[in-house]
Amino acid sequence: MRVTPRRGNRRRGATVAVATAVVLSTLAACSGGGGGTSNAGPRGDGVLNVGMPNAPQADNSNPFLATSASVSLGYRAMIYEPLAMYNGIRPAEDARPWLAAEWEWNEDFTELVITAQDGPEWSDGTAFSAADIAYTFQLVMDTPAFNGAAIPFEEVEQDGDTVRLTFGESQFVNQNRILGTYIVPEHIWSEQDSPETWENREPVGTGPYVLETFTPQTVTLTRRDSYWQGLPEVEELRYTSYNDNNAQTTALANGDSEWSFVFMPDYENVYIAKNPDHHNLWFPTSLGVHGLWLNTDQEPFDDPALRRAVSQVINRDDIHVQAHAGLYPALENPTGLPLPAGEPFLAPEYRDATVEADADAARAELEDAGYDTSGDTLLDPDGNAVTVDLIGPAGWSDYLTALSIISDNLGEIGIEATLNTQTVESWRTAVDNGEFDATLHWTNSGGTPYDMYQHIMDGGMYHPVGEGSPGGNFGRYQNPEADAALDTYATTSDEGEREEALHTLQRILVEDVPMVPTVAGPIGAQYNTTNWVGWPDESDPYGPPQPTQPNALDIVLRLKAAE
Repeated sequence: MRVTPRRGNRRRGATVAVATAVVLSTLAACSGGGGGTSNAGPRGDGVLNVGMPNAPQADNSNPFLATSASVSLGYRAMIYEPLAMYNGIRPAEDARPWLAAEWEWNEDFTELVITAQDGPEWSDGTAFSAADIAYTFQLVMDTPAFNGAAIPFEEVEQDGDTVRLTFGESQFVNQNRILGTYIVPEHIWSEQDSPETWENREPVGTGPYVLETFTPQTVTLTRRDSYWQGLPEVEELRYTSYNDNNAQTTALANGDSEWSFVFMPDYENVYIAKNPDHHNLWFPTSLGVHGLWLNTDQEPFDDPALRRAVSQVINRDDIHVQAHAGLYPALENPTGLPLPAGEPFLAPEYRDATVEADADAARAELEDAGYDTSGDTLLDPDGNAVTVDLIGPAGWSDYLTALSIISDNLGEIGIEATLNTQTVESWRTAVDNGEFDATLHWTNSGGTPYDMYQHIMDGGMYHPVGEGSPGGNFGRYQNPEADAALDTYATTSDEGEREEALHTLQRILVEDVPMVPTVAGPIGAQYNTTNWVGWPDESDPYGPPQPTQPNALDIVLRLKAAE
């Protein structure tokens, strides 16, 4: 990897105050054929057809369970609403008030005071109040299955139209998660003995839509007239769950599905060309990446010099274009921070830097560290041939193509790489247990770079090879300096200390290479403008376009019927 200056200067924004959480979605290619039932209505009838390639769904609309249909297909965001609405692709922007009229954190982010919005009502006609906010957070506090981020709630207090939350430690890095919590009605949920398993088949929310019908293939939502904000023009939402990527792609191509997120290797021909005036695709990035995880707990990748050389020789442009069809945004910066989302967070020394493959620099790095070559074979300082076993999930064509490119790149510096595929389940177990030399995987993403860096290098998640580490640090990386910087970033109330901690994490990723970022993690979507216009795009990036993201309701509220 050669770090070179960028042309021109980049404006540096203010540090984020309230930002967004985005969960990276990775769609594996599904085996088998067949599609979901097409339920597209006649055009111009007020219907928006949404699709996901997630196979038949169980009748479950619990908004807190990742396995529910409402989360899988994204329709929970049309029924339930958060306290604040934020822009996942512009994390430095302030969140907009939603069910919270306003909020205020104390200096060290251990206390949050929320003022409830005046005016919303639940879809059954009951008035919304601060009591519902207080109840929801008490529910999350008391139900570990609903608190996936393990936020250390200490106390929830209501006083009139305000709710006061206190925490056991600073929640600077979790502001987005807390303000993005979906609020549920106390008068409904308090009657449930086991909310963590409740299927919630008749959901009651403050959003503009109610669930009309449910089948394993299609869920229909209809607009209600009593919504507290301006009514959306979309009168009906039809969510169809197609059997696999191919079926979803076909539905998009023929217009049965108007809004989706599916990986299309040949999207120009199979989708755009079918209706070039109206078929659109936009894949902006968040603050997360996909990359090559190296097992730093075993030879030869316990050597930072070798890791740097690997990073220097990998051709990220080829991976971006050939493996991910240009859909996963290219990485421009050596810190791994995707741009423009990461631009406000860049350390000064990396603000104008770019990366490109440089085999000569990689060879020089290895020579300085005592490596030698014998013919076309790289020898470590002890004279042993350097080899690597690359593993990947069978059927994930984008990952396997990227690993093939990486194998060829490593061959340029004498590393013999072998590519082995596994079942998805076996691969995930191997990743969690650290039973690999190198593999591709994604990182967490959030409203600040903390989530990405913590996922890569948090020593608190270290487990020896053979013991599961599903929370992250798959490469078994240990560095006390990184741990201290992560802790400072998450807990300090001093903005200067937090900024310096973030800059330290960037330097560690560049210089010590605990993982090699290859492409940015997108929050993309395909959408059709035949019937509806007003979608977010490069000219108006008001939010990520993906239909399963928390801001999906904000998109629907902005859509207008096409002329």
